[in-house]
Amino acid sequence: MTRFSANLGFLWADRPLPDAIRAAKAAGFNAVECHWPYAVGAAEVAAALEETGLPMLGLNTRRGNLDAGENGLSALVGREEEAREAIDEALEYAQQTGTGAVHVMAGFAQGDAAEACFTSALSYACTKAAPLGITILIEPLNHYDAPGYFLTTTEQARDIIEAVGADNLKLMFDCYHVQLMEGDLSHRLDALLPIIGHIQFASVPDRGTPDHGEVNFDHIFEVIAGLGYDRPLGAEYKPIAPTEQTLSWMQSLKR
Repeated sequence: MTRFSANLGFLWADRPLPDAIRAAKAAGFNAVECHWPYAVGAAEVAAALEETGLPMLGLNTRRGNLDAGENGLSALVGREEEAREAIDEALEYAQQTGTGAVHVMAGFAQGDAAEACFTSALSYACTKAAPLGITILIEPLNHYDAPGYFLTTTEQARDIIEAVGADNLKLMFDCYHVQLMEGDLSHRLDALLPIIGHIQFASVPDRGTPDHGEVNFDHIFEVIAGLGYDRPLGAEYKPIAPTEQTLSWMQSLKR
């Protein structure tokens, strides 16, 4: 049976994070994940996770200066110290909450210097995360939602993962982003399975519930199961109504 993780960056985003965790449990999710939980103390989040029995699968490093529109620091030349501080912060929060993975965000940058900067930051993150049993994730983002983001394709991500050469560096395969940039989800999932650390989904192109749009998620979830991937899949969609009113897809696809 397919299991699902609620991404609380979008689902129940109108609630404090501990209450969103409880709502995800009540709705039947098997796990949770988040974007930037830092406004809430780790102890409070850990208590909600223990209360519900849900694991927290992942969280993101900080984006940087939000007023300047930043979306990650790790590929930004000249911001190396801040990027490492963000990685340290994320790893500490993950350790305190039992979170299994940290998504290290690259940011808006281009070129060889940015790639070297990103690779160095990831090497640092993987070295720090390994003794903690934490996986480091990188995620290609589409150029419609995040124009100018450094990491945009799974091929680029695979090259970086190979360059870093750390066993705990994996790909976050977001079906929404990959479909917009590359398509061919079934074959890409098959080819990239050895380096995939987490899978997310939302309808394409509107990033809504996975029961409409150009991707047949009934089929995609069957493909994923057939590949032997049995970890919870991350529901990272934007609800157009209160989250509880958008969950009918889960009953039809959770099998």
